[in-house]
Amino acid sequence: MNQQDIGNTRLVSQQIAEIKSKTAKEIVSWMGAIQAQDFNMAKWAIALRLTNTTEQNIDAAIDSGEIIRTHVLRPTWHFVSADDIYWMLELTAPRILSSMKGRNKQLELSAAVFKKANKIIEKALSLHKNLTRKELINELNKAKIQTDNNRASHILFTAELERIICSGKMKEKQTTYALLNERVEKPKPIKKEEALYKLACKYFQSHFPATLADFCWWSGVLITDAKQALGSIKNDFISEKINGQEYWLPRSFTVSPIVKESVYLLPAFDEFLISYKDRSAAIIAEHQTKAFSNNGIFWPTIVSKGKVTGLWKREIKRDKIIIEKDFFDKKNKADEELLKEATEKFARFLNKKTEVIKKGKS
Repeated sequence: MNQQDIGNTRLVSQQIAEIKSKTAKEIVSWMGAIQAQDFNMAKWAIALRLTNTTEQNIDAAIDSGEIIRTHVLRPTWHFVSADDIYWMLELTAPRILSSMKGRNKQLELSAAVFKKANKIIEKALSLHKNLTRKELINELNKAKIQTDNNRASHILFTAELERIICSGKMKEKQTTYALLNERVEKPKPIKKEEALYKLACKYFQSHFPATLADFCWWSGVLITDAKQALGSIKNDFISEKINGQEYWLPRSFTVSPIVKESVYLLPAFDEFLISYKDRSAAIIAEHQTKAFSNNGIFWPTIVSKGKVTGLWKREIKRDKIIIEKDFFDKKNKADEELLKEATEKFARFLNKKTEVIKKGKS
């Protein structure tokens, strides 16, 4: 394998180019976690990796609790399988909670405040089952708990990490919170060593080829834990040196895949880019600032032959979606032709017609 093969191989391992999963829960479990701060784009990230899946299918998986949206790993919003939510939080939450102590002190959010807030949240959700962020903040305000200056985010974030709340059922297109123990039955806890092994297996099976630094970035675990995790899976994985870096792949993988010529409309914050510390295999240096910013904003990308070749935007107008394409190479006629299939899949996902325009056109 060489540098040119990495992007195409990741299209296969992430099930973008070769779809194997049949349900939202299956693909989320395969990926380990799918970044989800842009809620609608994250639903497309799941559907992109499935066949003929609509937004309604993804919403149904959320409503049923098969997949859960919460803060985990680095941390940021992620979709994770209900089967993985407890052990992942048990592994990553203590370090995250510890890192938040300084900012919590600045916001005058003491242990007593969090304890009081958690009781209010638990009581409200026990009565109403699913409440929006605004509704929960109203309950906190009634109890004279300050929620301004980003305090509400820290209170809700902490309740997620302490395994009290998680995503609930959709309420008139709005996301909600629910009690985690009512959404997902709590399993027996597992040891840290087993959790690290499971996390590393999930990452390297679904994101290969990837490096230790990539895994460390994606998971947010300490480097010592990341090394331990990688060491625990070495019987099932092999390493290969590419351009002086050590990449890990499943032992069963022997040859670089032949990926059919296709163009993909990847959502903002998609795992294809964001889950690696080094993104140079998928996008050349001169285009990186166009696809993502220094402060962690990732825009929707067009991908062809394992490389980011442009950006796209979408605007929804009643029964139609207007997709604005912006190829880096304005003479890229081959990808222009292949773009039609990608836009048709996105249209099926939203059950709408599409119209494709060039950047700056209307």
